[in-house]
Amino acid sequence: MNKILVAVFSPTGTTRQIAKLIAEITGADSYEIKPAEKYTSMDLDWDKQNSRTTKEMQDINSRPELADKNAKIENYDTIYLGFPIWWYVAPHIINTFLESYDFSGKTIVTFATSGGSGFGDTLSFLEHSAPDAKFIQGRVFRGRIEKDTVATWIKTVDF
Repeated sequence: MNKILVAVFSPTGTTRQIAKLIAEITGADSYEIKPAEKYTSMDLDWDKQNSRTTKEMQDINSRPELADKNAKIENYDTIYLGFPIWWYVAPHIINTFLESYDFSGKTIVTFATSGGSGFGDTLSFLEHSAPDAKFIQGRVFRGRIEKDTVATWIKTVDF
């Protein structure tokens, strides 16, 4: 039996909306990836050189601390992993999440939200953090997303 988890990092709530739809459609459990220190709107201002996210993304080794490590990854076969795209890749807290658990033999289907960019080099950066997992590049969602759109995408995921 394929147990599914939808794990999502969503500091503004946009990606969380997609995650909720995926969980509803697939019957999956949900887990929210939360930073130990919540991101403020000033932290998320990518246009400012001294914002927290800008500093984190400029340092490839940055690993923001998680609020908890309660995901119970061992109970799941497939993980839909969602996040916003920051600077053409996943936020570094996603690497923290992946490096905090054993994903050996797991299938990780990525999905993201973005105002304009695609996945870029996201998978190559994430694969190093969970080398024994199978990664599937999913979809970048933009704008308002309907349940039918998500359901159609899920049907096309090639495991």
